[in-house]
Order: sequence, then structure tokens, then C-alpha cells
Amino acid sequence: MVVSVLEEMRIRSLGVIDDAVVELSPGFTAVTGETGAGKTMVVTSLGLLLGGRADPALVRIGARAAVVEGRIGVPAGGAVAVRAEEAGAELEDGALLISRTVSAEGRSRAHLGGRSVPVGLLAELADDMVAVHGQTDQQGLLRPSRQREALDRYAGGAVTGPGAAYTAAYRRLRAVSAELDELTTRARERAQEADLLRFGLTEIGGVEPRAGEDVELAAEAERLGHAEALGSAASIAHMALTGSPEDPEGVDATTLVAGAGRALEAVRSHDAALAALADRMGEISILLGDVAGELAGYADDLDVDPLRLAAVEERRAALTGLVRKYADPGDGIAAVLAWAEESAARLGELEGDDDRIGELVAERDALRGELSAVAQALTDARTEAAARFAEAVTAELASLAMPHARVSFAVRQTEDPEGVEVGGRTVAYGPHGVDEVELLLAPHPGAPPRPIAKGASGGELSRVMLAVEVVFAGTDPVPTYLFDEVDAGVGGKAAVEIGRRLAKLARTAQVIVVTHLPQVAAFADRQLLVEKTSDGSVTRSGVTVLEGEDRVRELSRMLAGQEDSETARAHAEELLAAARGDG
Repeated sequence: MVVSVLEEMRIRSLGVIDDAVVELSPGFTAVTGETGAGKTMVVTSLGLLLGGRADPALVRIGARAAVVEGRIGVPAGGAVAVRAEEAGAELEDGALLISRTVSAEGRSRAHLGGRSVPVGLLAELADDMVAVHGQTDQQGLLRPSRQREALDRYAGGAVTGPGAAYTAAYRRLRAVSAELDELTTRARERAQEADLLRFGLTEIGGVEPRAGEDVELAAEAERLGHAEALGSAASIAHMALTGSPEDPEGVDATTLVAGAGRALEAVRSHDAALAALADRMGEISILLGDVAGELAGYADDLDVDPLRLAAVEERRAALTGLVRKYADPGDGIAAVLAWAEESAARLGELEGDDDRIGELVAERDALRGELSAVAQALTDARTEAAARFAEAVTAELASLAMPHARVSFAVRQTEDPEGVEVGGRTVAYGPHGVDEVELLLAPHPGAPPRPIAKGASGGELSRVMLAVEVVFAGTDPVPTYLFDEVDAGVGGKAAVEIGRRLAKLARTAQVIVVTHLPQVAAFADRQLLVEKTSDGSVTRSGVTVLEGEDRVRELSRMLAGQEDSETARAHAEELLAAARGDG
């Protein structure tokens, strides 16, 4: 089966590394070198390629940016290739080129297959390509939450199914409970709000305003306030058009226009232009008659009753009071009517709170019942998987020079009167279920199982973590594993067994190990040496593949600190021979 393989990394201006190329291959690769030579920068570089956090402090002093480039062979049509192509990346001869740049100011850029991509995409792809484990991961394994995650990962679909159902019910229960708490704890405030809305709606209903009424009343008030002047003006204009009964000899506009029209009519047959003017004079006469009639009607209909003016002003005052209370300055009665409509809807919601509370209580109780059922299923799945997982890890520890160690999982619940009922008890619950999961270790017969945070030494913890990862490799494998100081605190026979187990893992996956133990490095198919130059930096020539005599010299240095010690050389050759024979 073709799997993804990390083929090469180029590292520039990262930590002590000035410019170096790390050539990798399938199988087991060991990265060795003096303390401080930059071995861990290999792990850091891969972490950056896989979307890890960019720390500007890692940029080499004097450099503008650190750059890491990687070449990963990926199978065509695989999940990684498909996701990369969806993001616009291009594969080059079956390989995916990844680069990550971190500036000294902290800015970070990522490129995938020649395309600029979000850093998060690299992290997404990493889940299917590489598992990275360092000393911080060992410390993480001490936390119960990480131990629960490890157990759930091992259980796979047995936990995923009820876990998804539990998460959905838990989130809905949280939402329902929050709404219910809000309704009940704010009942007094909501009652006060309802009273205020009810009062306002009653006040508006008592006035019964109409849309546009304020504009109409303003116009009427203006007319009534000037009724005398308006009536006088209409009468004067009417008399100017039709004459006054009290002055029969007076001259008015209607008489004068009529006389002008008769004069033109008498001679219109002699000139077409004058005939047209005669027609227009006739139209003027008709218009004057119409205006005179309307002026007479206006004067007769004009309301000069002071009582009507008082009524209009009283109504306007009532409308103004509503606007002042229920609308913004400058708004009119339309804003008051809009407030009334919105408030009536809100009042309906508030008055329906009792019904809503009843509905929420019923839904909450139903959800708690549902949560209890799926929590029980989740607990059962974890308990069953815990026994298998513990048995598998214990078997691995036997091959890592811990033949008498026993690993077990404690899957417990804490009683809580406010919790959910599981197994006949009311227990606390959270976003991941009701279980508290803890990994226990009994390092030898007769020793009581204790949490690994308290009962495991550094070397034991390293081997427990390796055993866990090896078990995962059998159930949820990834193409590449990178271990940084996984052998910390280990030596002697235990180190040999770790090397042997890593070599076994490398038969089905690419394994890269940063190590200081010659017993581990001897089992590697390929050994890389990281060296500093005289100025303290690692250059392109500072990462070399060790073969033959060079590899014996490096293993001798790792054994005794002396490359030319005959005893160390003999031991190194013995280690290599034993590793080859084991393979």
C-alpha cells in the first residue's frame, strides 16, 4: 500500500540552524548529535510545516525570517492529495511541497503546492500524515482529559456514535436550561416590563390616534387661528371680481372683462388673430366666474367657531403627549403607532412566558432522560474499550523491558444531586459525558495501581507513551511518526527494547526519532548527524547521513563521549550487529 512519506526538509534561519537540508527516507531514521546542536529544531521545523504555532523567538538572530520547506510524497487520490487539490495545490511528481515562513516580527505565511493557504489547512492535513510526540506530549499524557481523549481515540466508532448523540443532547440541554433560568430568574423584571408595556398600550388606545392625524390637525389649527383674516381676504377678492351690492355704480373685474369680450366679438369676423383673442377673453370670463363662485363658497363655509379651535388644540396636545413619551424627538404619530405594534407583540411574548416555562421544563426533563441513556451507552463503550486498551498497552510494555508492569484505566463518575441518573446514581455530567478517565500503572507485582502522574518515573512514562502510540498504530495508523526524546530517562536494556520496538513500528510506517541513546540509534535504518560549525551554526553540510565507519564513530561518541575509544567502538559495533541480527 502506498502511504505518505516525508522525503526532505530544508531549514533556514531557525534557531541554531543557518541553512540545512534534512534528507529522509522510509523506515526508521535516527537523528543524533551533541546537546545543543539543533536536533530538536528538526522536530520544531516539522511542527511548523504541520501548522504549529509560530514563535518569532525561534528566528535566528540577525535574520529577517525563518523558512521551512518540506517535500512529502502522497498517494494520488488519497485523502491528503484530494484535500490539497481542493485548496488549489498542485502535486509535483507525486509529492506535495509545503513551506512555512515566520518573520522576526511574528508574521506567518504558509504555502501548499505553490498556493498560499491558511495555516489551519496545514494542521488539518497533518492529522492524516504525521504523529509528532515530544516531551510536552508526555506531560500532556499525565492529564486525565488527554487520557480520556486517548481512550476515545482507541475505542473509535464504539464511542464516536454515542459520543455524537451525547454532544447533541448536551448542547440542547444547556440551551434549554439557560433559557429556562433566564425566564425564571428574571420573572420580576419581565413582569415589570409587561406592566409598562400594558400601561403604554392602554394610554395610546385611549387616545386612538390615526395615521397622519397630527399633520391634518396642524393644518386645521393654522386655518382656524387665522379665520378672520382668511374670511376678510376672500370677501374683498369676491367683491373685486363681482362688485358690491352696496355700490351698484362700482366697477368690478367681471363687468370690465365682459365689456372687453363684447367689443372683440363684434369685429372677430374681420381678423383671425383678433378672433383668437376673443376666445381667450371668453375663457377669462368663465374662469373669473368660477373663482368668484368658489370665493363665495369658501367665505360661507369658513369655520370661525372658537370652540372648534379649542377642540383641535386639545387633540393636538394629546397626540403630542404620546409622541413625547413613545417616539424620538422629531418623529410624529406614525412612530407612536409603530411602537404600539412592536410593544403589543412583545407583550404577547411576555404574557406567554408561563406557557413557555412549562414547555421548557418538559423539554428539559426529556433531554435529561435522553442524556442519561446516551451517557450510559458512552460509559459502557469506554469501560469495554478501557479493558482492551489496557491489555494491549500492558502487552507492549512487556516488550519494552517492563514485563511485570500492568496498565489499567479507572472509569469513574462523581455523584452530584444536580446531575443525571446513570446506573441508578445521580452523577455529574459535562461536555464529554459523565466519566472521569484516569490511566493507572502498577510497575511491578504487588504494587497498587496508581495514576501515572504519581506512579511512573520519567523512563517509565516514556515507555508508556511509546506503548500507547504503538497500540494506536495498530488501530488508527498514520504514515509518519516523529518522536523527540521519547527515550528520556531510559537506559540499558530498556533503551535496547525501545529501539527494537521502534524498528518494528518502522516496518509499516516511517519513523523519525530524535535520540541521545546509542541503543536506540543502532536500530535505525538510517542515521543523521546534526553538527554545529565553529561559529555555532548548523549549515547545509552540518546534517549528514552516517554510514559505515562514520556511524560507528558517532555511536562510540554517544556511548562514551569519545569517538576513538576502542572499548566504545567495540560496543558500538556490537550494538549494530545485534540490531541487524534482530531485524
